[in-house]
Amino acid sequence: QVQLVESGGGLVQAEGSLRLSCAASGGTFSRYVMAWFRQAPGKEREFVSAIRWAGGNTYYADSMKGRFTISKDNAKNTVYLQMNSLKPEDTAVYYCAAGMKPSITGRYSLTSEYTNWGQGTQVTVSS
Repeated sequence: QVQLVESGGGLVQAEGSLRLSCAASGGTFSRYVMAWFRQAPGKEREFVSAIRWAGGNTYYADSMKGRFTISKDNAKNTVYLQMNSLKPEDTAVYYCAAGMKPSITGRYSLTSEYTNWGQGTQVTVSS
């Protein structure tokens, strides 16, 4: 059974940086797409970024391009989200997700395409 465990969240000042980690276990991930989503209070969960485990192709929400970078470490079965120039509006719970469907459909930004989710990690950006 696939398990995802996020870490690295916390409190940071505006313009600061954080790196989130998502440790994956219980599966063979070569066919998976790994993604980050976030959810702020009172808002829907939104797509942040995704990466194909095979090949490493990356995808970003337009508002995150240039500030956030997704990467992976195959040996550690871990996906990272490096977040720079953080803004108060980036405050949210950040979730790691995994699924095979996006590699077929190309619908990386839809929550319904992902079958496995982590518990989330809180990121708070103060002004």
